[in-house]
Amino acid sequence: MNRKKTVQKHNPKIHGIEPLSPLSIGNGEFGFSVDFTGLQTFPHLYETPLGTQSNWGWHDSGGKDLYTEQDIEYQAFNHYGRKIPYPMKPGEQAKAYHWLRQNPHRLQLGQISFQFLNDKGEEIDINEIKEIEQELDLWSGVINSRFLVCDEEVIVTTICDPVMDAIGVKVVSNLLQKGRLRILQSFPSPDISHNSWAKATKLNWDHQDRHESELIDQNEQEAHIKRVMDEDSYYVKWDINGASFTKLDRHFFQLVPPANEEYSFTVSFSPKKITNSHSVEAIIKGSERYWEDFWKSGSFVSFEGSTDTRATELERRIVLSQYLTNIHSSGSIPPQETGLMYNSWFGKAHLEMHWWHAAHFPLWGRSEKLEKSLEWYSNILPLARKLAREQGFEGARWPKMVGIDGRQSPSPVAPGLIWQQPHPIMLLELLYRANHEEEVIKQYKELVFETADFMADFAEWDEEQEVYVLGPPLIPAQECHRMEDSINPPYEVEYWKYGLEISIKWSERLGIHPKEKWLHVAENIKAPRVKDDVYLAHERCDNTFTEKNHDHPSMVAAFGILPGSLIDKEKMKLTLDKVKKEWQWDTAWGWDFPMCAMTAARLGEKELAVEFLLMDAVKNTYLPNGHNYQRPGLTVYLPGNGGLLTAIAMMVAGWDGIEQKEVVPGFPDNGKWNIQAEGFQAYI
Repeated sequence: MNRKKTVQKHNPKIHGIEPLSPLSIGNGEFGFSVDFTGLQTFPHLYETPLGTQSNWGWHDSGGKDLYTEQDIEYQAFNHYGRKIPYPMKPGEQAKAYHWLRQNPHRLQLGQISFQFLNDKGEEIDINEIKEIEQELDLWSGVINSRFLVCDEEVIVTTICDPVMDAIGVKVVSNLLQKGRLRILQSFPSPDISHNSWAKATKLNWDHQDRHESELIDQNEQEAHIKRVMDEDSYYVKWDINGASFTKLDRHFFQLVPPANEEYSFTVSFSPKKITNSHSVEAIIKGSERYWEDFWKSGSFVSFEGSTDTRATELERRIVLSQYLTNIHSSGSIPPQETGLMYNSWFGKAHLEMHWWHAAHFPLWGRSEKLEKSLEWYSNILPLARKLAREQGFEGARWPKMVGIDGRQSPSPVAPGLIWQQPHPIMLLELLYRANHEEEVIKQYKELVFETADFMADFAEWDEEQEVYVLGPPLIPAQECHRMEDSINPPYEVEYWKYGLEISIKWSERLGIHPKEKWLHVAENIKAPRVKDDVYLAHERCDNTFTEKNHDHPSMVAAFGILPGSLIDKEKMKLTLDKVKKEWQWDTAWGWDFPMCAMTAARLGEKELAVEFLLMDAVKNTYLPNGHNYQRPGLTVYLPGNGGLLTAIAMMVAGWDGIEQKEVVPGFPDNGKWNIQAEGFQAYI
């Protein structure tokens, strides 16, 4: 395979203003998105916010302990005779509830933009910019932008350092010599402007007295800015290379380049003052090496020569999803759903989505990119233990919606979810399968075993049926169900069994006898309920396909994402068919399509698997920049990209227990698909 040819075939190319599709560069810990100018010059023209974000840049409005978990109300839910407290509603403590939901929130670190002037020294209108051409070279990570300003050509190269949280920019234009091109740095307020995250995604330029931006050091070669917000601070360093750098307003700085045909500068961000420098040329070379190594290592698949008309689009989505998840989902903490683009849910991670962001990495031969974020679970393990203990359970209970600190966020839904609980177990098992290193088990055994302790204790023994049941109270992955009603949702039940069985395997690999409770729950958990030959959303949900046929059809994940040891294969096939025909697909989410594809593949329905991957649905849209669009306000959705890559790995390399060892068992063998693949790990 010619990997470079395949990758570059899908370079995003922009020929105008694409309000939903800004391009982005990054390194897994830092991300920078740009408009057609190669910087963030016209953010008002873009529905997708133009972001500068990092994994270290967080803020608590008013201070880190303005409110604590003791300041909010909890609602008690009956768990088989015990009252369990959950922070679901604001009650009489709305201020504390919303503050804890919003804090800490991820920071937008600053906006960098061009200022173009006409021959009278006046700022030009967007209508005076013509002939826009922009391309992201995926093989090198370089964005090349070209456009005309008042008939003067401007060529911009934008690049991200693969190690430092820094960007490099090179500009070539006669406007430089004429003094008609300047560069601006501006800093928004760090505070959240609305209780609804969807209304707080745009940068907030109000309340300028709530933060400080000081030019603390400067010479002909560099300028240092210190940012202070309550108890939080960070630094911005400009390598200005002989330019004039001045503070124009409280949070507004201007760089005037020297009068040459070409000018380069770099901007670095850090929680500590930055002492080292990099030239743009060094950043470009580093990025070229980094991305070439990324594409040459790991797994690869090409559909070159396929006659199926969907092959090129599917290949485009696969290539771009690898690029985007490497930037946005491969860092040292679990990512937010919009990655390092802009804040969704106040910049916090949803741990039930971590699997969707990152499970593909070991399957694609890139285990190290998953392992970086798994270490974070060990760091917050004491908080997970505390959460379980406060609810009267053993082990560690993982929260759902969290900032970098790992604290549970109050929410009308998040505290009731449980399907994030087995995720660390499965992700660590995928990591182990990738290299079979005993060191992985030794390092993470405590995390796995304490996760299993909670799972075993959460399951309740039903004396009459002589089985273990899950809930109530709980909210399934399909979040439209009430805490008080939900019992034995198929995905969660199967995931509980799988997670405990993997924990048992880990014990045996270490020569330790597994806990009897794990064994007893795994062997005796109740199988999901079937009605009219199809699986229900949960045991009490007889109206699954009439009133509840919206949101996630998560019952199918029990045989697809999971091996389905409790599932009847024929009944799951009928369930999947019913889901395809009767689900309200405009209410589904980006990861539902690869989820259904995995179920179809495991059922041997190969054509159906491809149909689900490329279903014509709004939330299965993949924009020109490769991002999975969901709706206004959520134009970036990385769980869809990651889910696609996991499904492809499964469909290419197969899964455990597959009856026939086919070359690509998940794709149709109708002669229309020419699939070349290498380096994939089989799925569970």
